[in-house]
Amino acid sequence: MTRLGREFFDRDTLEVARDLLGRVLVRVLDGERLSGRIVEVEAYIGEDDLASHARFGPTERNAAMYGPPGHAYVYLIYGVHHCLNLVTGPEGFPAAVLIRALEPLEGVERMRALRGGRPDLTNGPGRLCQALGIDLRFDGADLCAPDALLFVEEGEPVPDDRVGRSPRVGVTGDERARTAPWRLFVKDSPFLSK
Repeated sequence: MTRLGREFFDRDTLEVARDLLGRVLVRVLDGERLSGRIVEVEAYIGEDDLASHARFGPTERNAAMYGPPGHAYVYLIYGVHHCLNLVTGPEGFPAAVLIRALEPLEGVERMRALRGGRPDLTNGPGRLCQALGIDLRFDGADLCAPDALLFVEEGEPVPDDRVGRSPRVGVTGDERARTAPWRLFVKDSPFLSK
């Protein structure tokens, strides 16, 4: 499959979020491909999005969000779980898409081992990062570099009638932040986050 290039990410964040559904996230770990079809995402757009890490402006933690499109923004939540975001839009404008859930495709046994034998492998942002061995070392990583160990491939586009939209999960902020329908998902996928 063909890897997605920077031009895919250098667009409107909601368009990128929609177009990520059905694409394949790949992590190469010790030469083995661990991959999954993207089935659920959330968009975070700009400093006026009060659910976004950019709401307080640039910080050391969110620096990758302000960087070039096609890079990873990885952070630790609750001091325990890593979360993977894909930076979108023009450099200098903080926007990213959180990868919330995957349908496991390749390297399932390795994912299971990384998850400590737990049955739920990739149905949540923290779980999928653990299953793919994604941690803070990937913060700022160029997903479009030829030698990238984390990247996105074309996959199978999801038809519009199979795409659902809802408010984002567990966000705080003003009413707009809590109600914006910026969570997109593949309807009826058994791999959605809990």
